[in-house]
Amino acid sequence: MLTDSERFAFTVWRIHAFGSTGNAYDAVQTDESIAAGDTLLVPDEQVVGVAMTWPFAVTRESGKLHQLSKPRAGESSAEVDRALGVPEGSVAQACRLARLLGFALDDGLSGTVLDADG
Repeated sequence: MLTDSERFAFTVWRIHAFGSTGNAYDAVQTDESIAAGDTLLVPDEQVVGVAMTWPFAVTRESGKLHQLSKPRAGESSAEVDRALGVPEGSVAQACRLARLLGFALDDGLSGTVLDADG
């Protein structure tokens, strides 16, 4: 059994995988286990996104997910998170996964300063 200090020594990164961006969008709207800020992965469409009321893609391909407006030059991913009302680190984590998988990031995010491990 984990002690209190061990239980809280990490943060959870929840990634939900789907067969299509349409399925991902619908699931975000109906599945209570998907929280704002969770990462959405649709490998067949090369899309990585972030769950929220209007789920959005961080990849160049967005499918049925929304696309982000272009952030201001030099705007950090933490500032984008705050503007969208998702937990801090959500955009950076999604971008990190997209890069690890070799998916192209949304052109609008190319000027965004990714925080921490992003």
